[in-house]
Amino acid sequence: MQNQILHYPNLRTVLVVEKIIQESDTVVSKAELKRKLPTQIMHQTLNLILEYLETSGKIMIGSKGITWINNPSPELNALLKKAVRVA
Repeated sequence: MQNQILHYPNLRTVLVVEKIIQESDTVVSKAELKRKLPTQIMHQTLNLILEYLETSGKIMIGSKGITWINNPSPELNALLKKAVRVA
């Protein structure tokens, strides 16, 4: 039986969560992330945001917590534009 989504996050909430994770120097647990948020957020909503950020390749969720992995490098983007796709 699938969980029914009761509440979808708004863009502001997603951006706030993203900013907190991105500015963190160390791995952040879900509990620590909730404490750092300026307002309370439903657990299901936070899980939905984290699932989105992980799927989009911005964060990695490990056994010790959540860490930011996205690094938009201009040099890498320039190389990818010049690259030839194989397959």
